[in-house]
Amino acid sequence: MNRSSRKQDNTQITGWAALAVAAAGWWYGLLRQIRTALTPADPERGDVPGWVMITLMSAILVAGLLALVQPALKDLFESAIKQVKP
Repeated sequence: MNRSSRKQDNTQITGWAALAVAAAGWWYGLLRQIRTALTPADPERGDVPGWVMITLMSAILVAGLLALVQPALKDLFESAIKQVKP
């Protein structure tokens, strides 16, 4: 028996009073669950985190630079390979 269904003098509550206590406890639990579901713990939850944006922007920057300097890097690599003697 839980503590909410007992009177101050430790006598058991019976009948309609016990039903009312049980119903009040059930409603209280239900309202707490609804309030918790509607109020997120973190107000920024659901937004794109900053580290995701930084990673994405860095990847785009590297891809853009690679597109611009790829011919020069290719020429540099080929000239280095040609200089290697067996």
